[in-house]
Amino acid sequence: MDKIVVTGGTPLQGEVRISGAKNAVLPILCATLLADAPVEVTNVPHLHDVLTTTRLLSGLGAGVQHDLERGRVTVDPRSVTSHVAPYELVRTMRASILVLGPLLARYGAAEVSLPGGCAIGARPVDLHIKALEALGATITVEHGFIRAQAGRLRGGHVVFETISVGATENVLMAATLADGTTLIDNAAREPEIVDLAECLIAMGADIRGAGTSRIEVRGVERLHAATHAVIADRIETGTFLVAAAMTGGRVTAVGARPDTLGAVLERLRHAGATVEVDGDCVTVDMQGRRPRAIDIVTSPHPGFPTDMQAQFMAMNCIAEGTGTIDETIFENRFMHVSELMRLGAEIDIDGPRASVHGVERLSGAPVMATDLRASASLILAGLVADGETTIDRIYHLDRGYEHIEQKLSGLGARIQRVK
Repeated sequence: MDKIVVTGGTPLQGEVRISGAKNAVLPILCATLLADAPVEVTNVPHLHDVLTTTRLLSGLGAGVQHDLERGRVTVDPRSVTSHVAPYELVRTMRASILVLGPLLARYGAAEVSLPGGCAIGARPVDLHIKALEALGATITVEHGFIRAQAGRLRGGHVVFETISVGATENVLMAATLADGTTLIDNAAREPEIVDLAECLIAMGADIRGAGTSRIEVRGVERLHAATHAVIADRIETGTFLVAAAMTGGRVTAVGARPDTLGAVLERLRHAGATVEVDGDCVTVDMQGRRPRAIDIVTSPHPGFPTDMQAQFMAMNCIAEGTGTIDETIFENRFMHVSELMRLGAEIDIDGPRASVHGVERLSGAPVMATDLRASASLILAGLVADGETTIDRIYHLDRGYEHIEQKLSGLGARIQRVK
């Protein structure tokens, strides 16, 4: 099993090109099942989750051409013969549940294994099921599978009890081929929802309000061929900008989407960083200074993203003062705390709140990644720790960061992947 070894102490300098967003590309690839002709997706990052999704689509019978070098995937759904998403694939990636809505809308039936993925919280599928039932689907859960059937789905009114990105995506996709108009209230507002909607619109869907709490979808008879470029990954962008701030360096993220980073950039400014935005470039310059501790409360977009919580916790570990982090989205998302403490961090946990007391320096040690974003936080901590930090179980990392060690090396970090 691969490990990442980081030797700390080098301020990061330079430019890094941002990849397409993991959290956008996965639902977009699933959405290709709705079309009656090939759909081309560009700016596709080389990630383990993308490979899992293309294997899932191939297993359903779709024709998939994946050009890794050019970051391009073309899916021809006309050859789909199966509507079963098996446990062997779904257990490794929660996003696999996003084939449920497209299969049901396009083929009238779907069997999707209950999902797996990172163990950061319960993330129940109830919201997905209730939303699709509101469009006329008949759904049972038995023997570890969600089994759904329908004739043509019909428009309906979906009101989410709590905001769910995945459930919003599933019902949004399903509603595009429903008979009539669907209203989705308390919808997730994340930029990845908007990107999915823009792809569906390019395929012929009639969608209004994506990016707001109410989405209106007027069903159409068919969706057609299209080409869509995936949005830049705001979490990858934020991770590199935090790395610049932690190491006292200056880093420019190129090909980013600054308009999706409001809460992250605001918190970096509060930490003492100079933040400059120029088109699709975002620069963080710490000018050799130590960051100031900041307080964070995670919340759905446009609030502070839970996917950046671990990285900012790592920054607070070496900041001046004490910062509090309130995690309101996932109940198990402090699993990285014990690993950061192995590096010398001082953190107190009280339920959903972590109080991080900044120390002047961390000390390198062997640590273990527990989930995707925790992996990134441990690498960031290793960048500022004295000596060598070895991060084990980095298969989590490869689910969501494209060539992170190469990109960090390009900024001057001393980092390598070892067998």
